[in-house]
Amino acid sequence: MVVIEVSLLSGFIMTSRSRTLLENRTIVKKTEVKANVVYIYLEKLNDESQTFILQLEQVIQVKNLKPASIKIYDYYQPGELQISSYPGLGM
Repeated sequence: MVVIEVSLLSGFIMTSRSRTLLENRTIVKKTEVKANVVYIYLEKLNDESQTFILQLEQVIQVKNLKPASIKIYDYYQPGELQISSYPGLGM
């Protein structure tokens, strides 16, 4: 199983519609939202490109947003980790 761990930008939450759209994809086994992190569980990955879009809603105004991280790893072998980051709005 593959896990995509998306840290949300400060002051943002994922919309319930976004979660429903993710879970309706056949590749997505389940999603979890804990604190400010979204976990997307995939049965497996192949060489086909995949795009995941998360719709976020700003609930608190935060100045000087810092980049958040996205981690992709095998649930059973988390040592093999791929980390990327995405910038805040207006950066």
